[in-house]
Amino acid sequence: MTMINRTEWFAVRRELSLRGKWILGVGSFLLPLAVWCVLSYVPFVWHPQVLVTSPGSVDYFQSGMRVDRDVFADELAHARETHSALPAGKPANPVYLPAPHEVLRAFYTAFTTPPASHDGVWLHQSLWHSIQIIFWGFVVSSAIGVPIGIVCGTYSAVARLQEPAFEFFRYLPAPAFGALMVAILGIYDAPKIAIIVIGTFFQQVMIIANTTRKLDYGLFEAAMTLGTKKLRLLTHVVVPGILPDLYRDQRILLGWAWTYLIVAELVGTTSGITWYITQQARYEHFDNVYAAILMIGIIGLGTDLVLAFVGRKLFPWDRTLKA
Repeated sequence: MTMINRTEWFAVRRELSLRGKWILGVGSFLLPLAVWCVLSYVPFVWHPQVLVTSPGSVDYFQSGMRVDRDVFADELAHARETHSALPAGKPANPVYLPAPHEVLRAFYTAFTTPPASHDGVWLHQSLWHSIQIIFWGFVVSSAIGVPIGIVCGTYSAVARLQEPAFEFFRYLPAPAFGALMVAILGIYDAPKIAIIVIGTFFQQVMIIANTTRKLDYGLFEAAMTLGTKKLRLLTHVVVPGILPDLYRDQRILLGWAWTYLIVAELVGTTSGITWYITQQARYEHFDNVYAAILMIGIIGLGTDLVLAFVGRKLFPWDRTLKA
């Protein structure tokens, strides 16, 4: 088996081998997982609490109860002094930091165990609802933002008319519009979609306008010399010229849409993955909370990998999509 050249890791802008990419990619996930495992399974690293296995003579202790180590030590010392039944326990982390195997188990049980409350929702129902919110929010934002961004990047007068206002609005936090969106659009999914649109629209216009400005001006000169009209200039020169970069921009902006999802779902009705996480945290089912959060990351990363694969097939000449 061919060994990897050590200098490959620190080569400036040099294409990594396929083996090197896989090793580094897997390592980026294994490192935080290793830290999590150390915190969860090595007792002397952290474990600030004690999980009571036997209450002994301590009347307020219960089996399965977590108490601070200092409290447990005081009660243990008191029981020894009074020659009472000694409480027993083992080192434990707080309930909000479940071990990896507990979260892994929750990935299965969250799909098979009924909700704890009568108004609760299943994980798959919450995920599907949130995916629909993301989809429609990003579609509406892109349908408006992409054409405006292309026009602003092509025509300086339009850019000067639009971009100063967009620069102002993109600094306004989208969640601040939550109450206003509920007043205008009601309490269901529309205000959530609107917040995602607000959070991504102005960013889209600015990013896509800058991408459009990077297009070689020689292409414009050649097209205009041949008598290309304004509309055909956009559809036959600008859009084909920026398409790979535009595709990559949309992949990045889709990730921003996911970041606005949690805030958006705090507005309006009790549905979506945010509601599921809130409900599970209320009952201290933090293994389900972590499973839901990780599920969002898996869906987001999986979507991005699929889009990256599609991009490599659509634009094989673009080296930036091969990373």
